[in-house]
This record gives sequence, C-alpha cells and structure tokens, in this order.
Amino acid sequence: MVVENGHGALDKVEEDGSIHDQYHIDYLESHVKQMYEVIEDGVDLKGYTWWDRTDLVSASTSEMSKRYDFVYVDADGQGNGSFDRSRKDSFFYYKDLIATRSANILND
Repeated sequence: MVVENGHGALDKVEEDGSIHDQYHIDYLESHVKQMYEVIEDGVDLKGYTWWDRTDLVSASTSEMSKRYDFVYVDADGQGNGSFDRSRKDSFFYYKDLIATRSANILND
C-alpha cells in the first residue's frame, strides 16, 4: 500500500481565485502509471492515498509555503488568513481519476 504520497510546491492563486497546479497533476499521474506497471509485474498493491485533501501546516517546519494537497487553504504558518478553501485544478483531476478508475490515464 502506498500512503501519504504527495508533492510540495509553491501554489499561486490567480486573480480569479483559481489555482493551476499542473505540477501536482503530473506528479500524481506519473505515480498512478507506475503503480499500474508494478501491478502488471505481479505486485499485490492494495491501495494508494495522497498526502491529504486540504493544505495543512507542516509538522516539521510549522509553515505553509509549500502546498501538497488538492484544496487550497488561505492561511499561513502563523495562522493569518481567511481560511477560505479553494479547489485546485488537481482536485478536479483527482475526482476524475477516481470516477474513471484511472481509465483516462491509461488510454493516453
């Protein structure tokens, strides 16, 4: 089982509030493809989980500059911000990945 997998990056909130985090999508897609390959090679892979669904404060550094997750939280490591949440592009990608059982990745 692959658990708590993710990729930290500096997200940019666009003027319209959108967050285009193609780096998370690319990272996730490459890992899903690799998981399919090891399954085809006979590995009994039971499951996969992303790090978390919403951005959170790093336990090791107490900061939020790097974002790992599918939902952006308007907050910094000092507790400043509105704490409003915004779905990133990766949120919609992951939703589709689950709904299609990865079919779109494998057909590309």
